[in-house]
Amino acid sequence: MYKRDDAVSPVIGVILMVAITVILAAVIAAFVFGMAGNVQSTKNVAAVAEQVNATGIVVTYHGGKDHPDVANLSIGFAGASPTIVKSYPDLKVGDVFHSVAGTSGKDRVVAIAKFNDGKEQVILDTTV
Repeated sequence: MYKRDDAVSPVIGVILMVAITVILAAVIAAFVFGMAGNVQSTKNVAAVAEQVNATGIVVTYHGGKDHPDVANLSIGFAGASPTIVKSYPDLKVGDVFHSVAGTSGKDRVVAIAKFNDGKEQVILDTTV
């Protein structure tokens, strides 16, 4: 008696391909969702810097949604390390900070906000 089993091989192949796809999707999902838990949210505050004359830089604090969470603001002018210029509640939106040292040419300005939760964030890093 003659038996027909030509369909066995394609069925097994399809089952194996579906199994491999499901396993691969599970591994990728575990990797992606596992890494998403370590992402920290960025606070929303801002400052801008401008060169007002040949020897002066001005930084204006614009605040933002997370302004009430700012514990203090540090600014470094002309390559100097950032120092605390104001702390909350004295820090107000629209506050203007002037460089104390004379500048010539392009100078780097860095402003760092420290928040009540202890985290710090660079809110301005530019060259003017």
